[in-house]
Amino acid sequence: MAAVTTAAVDAVSSPDLELAKQTSALTVQETTPEAGTETKTAQLPPHRSHDPQYNMKRSDPFMFGSRYLDQGDDVFEFNAWDHVETDDAYKEYSEQQFAMQRASPVSEFDKNRFNSDPARFWNLFYKNNTANFFKNRKWLQQEFPVLHRVTAEDAGPQIVLEVGAGAGNTAFPILANNKNPKLKVHACDFSKKAVEVMRSHAEYNTDLMQADVWDVASEELPPGVEENTVDVVLMIFIFSALSPLQWEQAVRNIHRVLKPGGEVCFRDYGRGDLAQVRFKKGRYLEENFYIRGDGTRVYFFEKDELARIWSGVFKAGAPTNENNNETCDNAPDSLPQEPSTTKEPQLFDVEELGVDRRMLVNRAKRLKMYRCWMQGRFRKK
Repeated sequence: MAAVTTAAVDAVSSPDLELAKQTSALTVQETTPEAGTETKTAQLPPHRSHDPQYNMKRSDPFMFGSRYLDQGDDVFEFNAWDHVETDDAYKEYSEQQFAMQRASPVSEFDKNRFNSDPARFWNLFYKNNTANFFKNRKWLQQEFPVLHRVTAEDAGPQIVLEVGAGAGNTAFPILANNKNPKLKVHACDFSKKAVEVMRSHAEYNTDLMQADVWDVASEELPPGVEENTVDVVLMIFIFSALSPLQWEQAVRNIHRVLKPGGEVCFRDYGRGDLAQVRFKKGRYLEENFYIRGDGTRVYFFEKDELARIWSGVFKAGAPTNENNNETCDNAPDSLPQEPSTTKEPQLFDVEELGVDRRMLVNRAKRLKMYRCWMQGRFRKK
């Protein structure tokens, strides 16, 4: 089951590296019994087995793994379980943490500092963490079958746009598995350092890939990308790096570059994820939006919230100034709850939108840790 439990940890193109290291160490390890040694592995259902011979691999793009925790199971039998709802103790602890975070928000000075130039902090992040990126993440094509189609030998001309943070994390694996001689991958990031790292990568080939600096929430389109030309857009742990004030422009930009019927492959953080719950004092910007210790920003999404955003239902009356210094507690109208009444066509059909919940277990310390990610496929109307 290692392929299932490590997939999302490997996917983290964000500065939760320490958390990722801690959780990745808890991954179920595949073991093969020594010759002549009898084990109970073979008697286990495939999704409960450590043995690679019986270990089920994911095929459904919204299956998220298949190790279910049934009533009567020993929680500490394995290191990870899929599709596990948080228990009452964790929910109570989370709410206590959220209350503490709201009571001790980021200072007004720091809020302006972090919001005024987010790319600066991502540049520093990539400068310090270059070696942690550009791994071959095989889970991408398991979760998003459209990547099999565009990389097939007979797929014909295809354009894939990957949008950072951490662009290249999906672009290079796509190229590694590509059999389509007419595929072109554009990898764009708002961090100059990330683009430098991509261009210096041993597998960077300008015949197949183009890496550029581009802010998805700007008013410009990516260099070399025209409207209505892109087949697939990959947004893997990037939307959470944006301020809520940037969401609308970002979604409209993605809508502009995609062909009619083009697809967005999306994965990001969900509300209540361990990374959110663990934030201490002085990290809260506004509801579900935080500053990490390295100065990068991260948002934790609700499922219904994402469905509204990608359908094109944006909040009415939200400030347009990215450097607005009001928090949700001090200015309840900054993110109003009423949807916009503007009569506009729906931007995307929400084809799939799921919540990937996973419980990681530290068997030595008898601890349970809950991870939560959002995953979706959105198709341009």
